[in-house]
Amino acid sequence: MRFTSKILCTGLLIATAGCSWLNPFASKPSPRTQPAPLVEFKSTMDVRTVWTASVGKSEKYVFTPVSVGNFIFAASEKGTIAKIEADTGRTVWRIDADTKLTAGVGSDGVTVVVAAENGTILAFDAEDGKQRWKARASSEVLSAPAIGQSVVVVRSMDNRITAFDADNGSRKWTVQRTAPALTLRTSPGIAIAGPNAYIGLSGGRLLAVALATGAPRWEVAVGDPRGVTELERIADISGTPLVAGRDVCAVAYQGRVACFDAVSGTPRWAAPLSSDVGVAADNRFVYAADEEGTVMAISRMGGGILWRNNKLKNRRLSTPIASGRTVAVGDYQGYVHFLSKDDGSFLARVATDGSAIMSVPLTAGGNLVFQTQSGTVAALAAE
Repeated sequence: MRFTSKILCTGLLIATAGCSWLNPFASKPSPRTQPAPLVEFKSTMDVRTVWTASVGKSEKYVFTPVSVGNFIFAASEKGTIAKIEADTGRTVWRIDADTKLTAGVGSDGVTVVVAAENGTILAFDAEDGKQRWKARASSEVLSAPAIGQSVVVVRSMDNRITAFDADNGSRKWTVQRTAPALTLRTSPGIAIAGPNAYIGLSGGRLLAVALATGAPRWEVAVGDPRGVTELERIADISGTPLVAGRDVCAVAYQGRVACFDAVSGTPRWAAPLSSDVGVAADNRFVYAADEEGTVMAISRMGGGILWRNNKLKNRRLSTPIASGRTVAVGDYQGYVHFLSKDDGSFLARVATDGSAIMSVPLTAGGNLVFQTQSGTVAALAAE
């Protein structure tokens, strides 16, 4: 089992007094978990840094920027929230939330939402950054809030999903699921598409609910807990579920990667895989990075693997992102690796600021956007 900066916590402590911390860096890594050195290759793709901006460090949390229209919203642990032009990198506004943040960002272009300490949810006006409302979730929130159809959906660490009115913060509905005895201290996300919200849960479950009422549409297992010890039985959803056309795809730690019918939850296919980050997709393939650093392309039609690239072993990879003829992935040293969609070979590599890329990459203004743990938001243009 590879321990990255993800921290383990017990379900009981989540519900009562927060998480117990196990330091994954308490001892030196063994030779089996040493990060692979960078592979030398001849670059065959032109990649340039279009612009960079700084929003502040993420510290022990993961902050993922969000793109709406021609703007990017990004945040940091110390409370900075910024609105950035996607084309130029110009900061439109920058505010201080006056509290430490634990997750973000969610936005629909009208409202910007982040999570703060003790489960506090803060909403701001996307136009000028003025605070609109404050609400409270049931416990700590590590997953970025999601917004759709004037509803803000939040998942807290006790496996409770709460919806708030995006206009005034009033509570609309709550759904509770049992938390396993031991979970990864990570941030399985929420995807909103059409009338549904798709929520990754600890315990390896993927839940679809009606956005208007919270009524369950369906619930499926992506990772079934197995093994004798509680550590062996961790099977949490990793990253944010990906909605692609009629499919919703997800991956679980010590579980599987799978795609389901977004309306009915009927399985399309599933394949064994353990990952602590999410997946990407295009019209033909799902792209995943497993916990050991192997990047792979998997057919969306039947789950067959087209190719694997294992040259990034133990480099603690980010969620991949597909764009044009490449699939890109960040690593623990802030490098962004560009792989060929055809065979997984290296096409290019770009350095950022030297700190880990743990957030989910996005596309905005024709560029690929990555946020590092040191707070650099970098827009990269690939050929």
